[in-house]
Amino acid sequence: MKKVMMAVLLLTAFVVKGWACTNFIVGKNASTDGSVIVSYSADSYGMFGYLYHYPAAQHEKGAMRDIYDWDSGKYLGQIKEAEQTYNVIGNMNEFQVTIAETTFGGRPELVNPSGIMDYGSLIYVALQRSRTAKEAIKVMTDLVKEYGYYSSGESFSIADPNEAWIMEMIGKGPDMKGAVWVAVRIPDDCISAHANQSRIRKFDMKDKDNCLYSPDVISFAREKGYFDGLNKDFSFADAYCPLDFGGLRACDARVWSFFNMFNSTMEAYLPYIKGESTEAMPLYIKADRKLSVRDIQKAMRDHYEGTPLDITKDLGAGPFNTPYRLSPLTFKVDGQEYFNERPISTQQSAFTFVAQMRSFLPDAVGGVMWYGLDDANMTVYTPVYCCTDKVPHCYAEGEGDCVTFSWNSAFWIYNWVADMIRPRYSLMIEDMRAVQNGLEDTYATAQSGVEAAAVKLMETDEKAAKDFLTNYTGMAAQ
Repeated sequence: MKKVMMAVLLLTAFVVKGWACTNFIVGKNASTDGSVIVSYSADSYGMFGYLYHYPAAQHEKGAMRDIYDWDSGKYLGQIKEAEQTYNVIGNMNEFQVTIAETTFGGRPELVNPSGIMDYGSLIYVALQRSRTAKEAIKVMTDLVKEYGYYSSGESFSIADPNEAWIMEMIGKGPDMKGAVWVAVRIPDDCISAHANQSRIRKFDMKDKDNCLYSPDVISFAREKGYFDGLNKDFSFADAYCPLDFGGLRACDARVWSFFNMFNSTMEAYLPYIKGESTEAMPLYIKADRKLSVRDIQKAMRDHYEGTPLDITKDLGAGPFNTPYRLSPLTFKVDGQEYFNERPISTQQSAFTFVAQMRSFLPDAVGGVMWYGLDDANMTVYTPVYCCTDKVPHCYAEGEGDCVTFSWNSAFWIYNWVADMIRPRYSLMIEDMRAVQNGLEDTYATAQSGVEAAAVKLMETDEKAAKDFLTNYTGMAAQ
């Protein structure tokens, strides 16, 4: 009966958390080279993966901008356009500001169908208007205050070369503009993560340097009956996204797996992930060692290997130890309902990246979005420099779509390779891994030389340096 109840709760959670993504965050003093690192996997069934680009532009005073829901394409309304917008490639802008997300859903009654700003539009509009992470937070919160928030609850990773934040936001209900939100800065010597479950619980309301929040984040919860304690005991997650078993096992478990890779004490939280303990994981932790971009790329390929949740070892893995499961993740046998684990890496990814931001280099050189299409496990992360103003042909929109195959589309090439490997996973994965590692090691080895040449070129001709990095981005992708 326990398994049935858990599976039902899990199924309910998946209905709410349909857009299932994963983010990792590494502070600059927690990385091997002083980089701030943010990773993202955009996991969505039927989503076609390609590299977004918004060129820098000047706009006439009074110009308006159409807003379309990122998930559905539905027209939501118009907002005032900024007079100056910045170059954005993927989820990073020319000043190395990076924004990623995961959807936690939260209380469904707080969705505002008349809001104009959905979570995807918030990301890409803020990237076009922000020079720092804090400025991006202000842009995003000002936009929802003026135009209303259309989406359900979201966790955002917002970072620049100096700091990284997690901001969690949820609307106020039908026809109510604004949102309730809180943003917490991740300490420079720590790592953090979120994966479709609200992670900010108690926060220090007096620490204005490291904690920002909407003025009514607590009073609104009181008004709605979500909270009735002392202010010091207020938990954003408990009020606006009450935890269920699905939030634990399908969402926080991914955070735990990431933490467990780099901190030897995290096994103590396994009972929490299993639903056997109420002691929640902290928002951020210190790793046992400093982490590199390559460490985070590898972490994005995780299927709980080597842990009690390892899906390459259970019956569903079959004779070839496959870490992939059909969806939905719940199923019935003899009237009993069961579930499969939801790992970090999954077959329904549209795209994935590991963003590297460095304050000790010029912005055009310091910001690199290591980008891949389809499943992180079987993609190749290639360097996309933040000054790039031309999308590589194989990463471009228009080469195929979610139902139209194209040999010119990297998304479809990666899908094709993955589909060849999955039926005989254990027999074939190491052959793919050798090619994958060889390519990624080549890019990593070449990085210092490429960047040294770009920095030197910037001393005399900044445009030539940016063109050089744009061309290198295209060559690596192709």
